[in-house]
Amino acid sequence: MTKETKISNPEEISESKEVTSESSQTKELETSNTKSVQQINSYDLVTDFEDSQLKKELPEIYVGDTVKVGVKITEGNKERVQPYEGVVIAKRHGGLNQTITVRRIFQGIGVERIFMLHSPQVASLKVERRGKVRRAKLFYLRDRVGKATRVKQRFDR
Repeated sequence: MTKETKISNPEEISESKEVTSESSQTKELETSNTKSVQQINSYDLVTDFEDSQLKKELPEIYVGDTVKVGVKITEGNKERVQPYEGVVIAKRHGGLNQTITVRRIFQGIGVERIFMLHSPQVASLKVERRGKVRRAKLFYLRDRVGKATRVKQRFDR
């Protein structure tokens, strides 16, 4: 705890300010020296960076769900968001590298895209409907045509 002293002279006030500024500078030097001695682990640096890049508000996505992904597209100097709607047929990895594979039928041809969920190119992610499936990967949908590619809807999630 610091003791308060009454100073009647203005010269003494300026001297006391100089003393306090010198003491604060020495404290800063001491703390910077201790930080330089204490080395930061590279693993901790990577995990801190990855945690800062993670998106906070992502919905729970399961395989079989129909999702609408808003993808940022830059054309010249303009930027727009284009929706891509389809069924999630696979989920891979975890953390910052988490990806989903979304399949949709476009003009009679199956198109699949892989999205990194935490990428800045993914502007929005919305679950349109939940799917009831019993597999972790729905690659069997690639061989099916027409109504056979439908996934039953799940109402409990």
